[in-house]
Amino acid sequence: MFTELVLVANITAHPGKGAELKTALEVLLVPTRAEVGCLQYDLHQDNNNAEAFVYFERWSDYDVWQDHMKTDHINVFLESTKDMVADFSVTELHQIG
Repeated sequence: MFTELVLVANITAHPGKGAELKTALEVLLVPTRAEVGCLQYDLHQDNNNAEAFVYFERWSDYDVWQDHMKTDHINVFLESTKDMVADFSVTELHQIG
């Protein structure tokens, strides 16, 4: 099993919802970065599509990421943005070099 977990989360807003979703995504930065096991949690916005966002995340291991997914701030985010998000995918990675 791998130790450090790297994630790329791609989140796309419904048309016209990009600014609102961006605000909701930004709210997650401070509490998530304060979590035990969070090594990196950076939000990016597509230069050519203002409704497309990417989180680049590094976690000390899979279990701490799973704990993150159960936090109040994530649950509030998921509930409050369900009508804003058109597409959401997460790629789990590990570094090989």
